[in-house]
Amino acid sequence: MSFLLPRIRVTPPPLARAIYGRCRIGCRDVVGHGKNGMASYQDDAHFPFPSVRFKENTRDIAALRQKEKGDWKMLSCEEKKALYRASFCQTFAEFQAPTGSWKFVTGWVLLMTSFGFWALMFYHHFVNEPLPESYSEASRKAQLRRMLELHVNPIDGLSSHWDHDKDQWK
Repeated sequence: MSFLLPRIRVTPPPLARAIYGRCRIGCRDVVGHGKNGMASYQDDAHFPFPSVRFKENTRDIAALRQKEKGDWKMLSCEEKKALYRASFCQTFAEFQAPTGSWKFVTGWVLLMTSFGFWALMFYHHFVNEPLPESYSEASRKAQLRRMLELHVNPIDGLSSHWDHDKDQWK
């Protein structure tokens, strides 16, 4: 029966990623594959060539691009810089320069550490109950003495290391 049905050719819809990327980049030139195949701009030392140019095409930039196709000795230093700034936002030295954000992070770490310290002190003084009497030094010594007198674990435990005749540790 399938031979009687008309064959309709269905074209798949365009990729939403491609449409979304084209809406985001505007009139900028796509010049490469880019990071993860996305048409986006990002200054990154690991991916030094972004997939789109930084600035949109204007008359001035188009004129410089036409002039660029000729001899580069005819271009002035300002024109070369303008061409570079049309393609890239920052130089490697600019985007790899230290920003000083470590000071902000260190400040927050120290602030949170001090907050944690003061919270610990609050809990120690106001929330936690005092330690039981059995934690005192005298109580622990008395408990150890009782364990030695009762010969607790005499083969390989605590009492095995005590000399009962001399009343001292072996």
